[in-house]
This record gives sequence, C-alpha cells and structure tokens, in this order.
Amino acid sequence: MTTQLLPMGPAASQIAIKQLGTNGGGFFNVNSAHPFENPTPLSNFLEMLAILLIPAALCYTFGEMVGDRRQGWALLAVMTVIFVPLMIGCVAAEQAGNPALHGLHVDQHASALQAGGNMEGKEVRFGIVDSAIWSTATTAASNGSVNSMLDSYTPLGGLIRCG
Repeated sequence: MTTQLLPMGPAASQIAIKQLGTNGGGFFNVNSAHPFENPTPLSNFLEMLAILLIPAALCYTFGEMVGDRRQGWALLAVMTVIFVPLMIGCVAAEQAGNPALHGLHVDQHASALQAGGNMEGKEVRFGIVDSAIWSTATTAASNGSVNSMLDSYTPLGGLIRCG
C-alpha cells in the first residue's frame, strides 16, 4: 500500500449541532476524543456547557409555561443536586485508580511523572477529571457523545454514570 486515507471534512461545523441537539453522533468514530472535533480543554469545557445549556434552559421555560418561575428554578436545583454528587463520585472513582491493579502493586498515585488514577481510555489532553465530568454531563443530558472510552472506566465510575 502506497497511500494512506485520512478522513477529513467539516467536523468543526457539526459540533454545535451534535452538542446542542443532543444526538451525540460524531463526525469521526472516536467522537469528541478526536482533535478535529475537540482540540483543547477550552473547547472541551465549551462543549460540556453546550450539552447542559438546553436542559437548564428548559427548566426556566417550564417555570414560564406554568406561570411560576420558582418552579422552574426548583426543578433546576433538584437536577443540580442529583448531578453534582454523581459527577464528584465519578471523578473520585476514576482518580482512585483501577481496583483490579491494586493487587498487582501498580503505582496509580499522582506524581510529577504521571497523572495517577485510571488513565486507561482517557485522552491525555483532557485527563481523568475532564473525561469523568464529560461522561457524567452527557449521561445527565442523554447526549450520547464521548471524549473517552466508557468501557475503560472503573466499575464504580461506570456504575455512577448509570445512575
């Protein structure tokens, strides 16, 4: 073989549709883990914001529709109270490392040379925290997009996303 086929196309223009529309399908097979779709931690944060923007706005819209904004704010508060502990739990589970490796004496602690925790299936650009927050946010919004390999999460980190 003398040639290599590189998939190219209008990936960046499709991201707003993917995240705001919560369809989750990416231009590339690796979805938002691909550098053309999600090149920096800043773009990662902005995409997470877009994922959660419409669900948050619909809480306010609900309050307007029923004629009592406080009901919309109460709904948003309940959603936040459920989301934040699950997000923190997923981050903590991933940062603690893979329990299957503890018996093998694998060093999973953070140091100057390694991020620590469970970096399996995570993009080095985003690390454990951003990947865990992303997976929790996309699960909460029923978005479906990924920036890390969800099958590579720790058992507890994967279970929390199912909650």
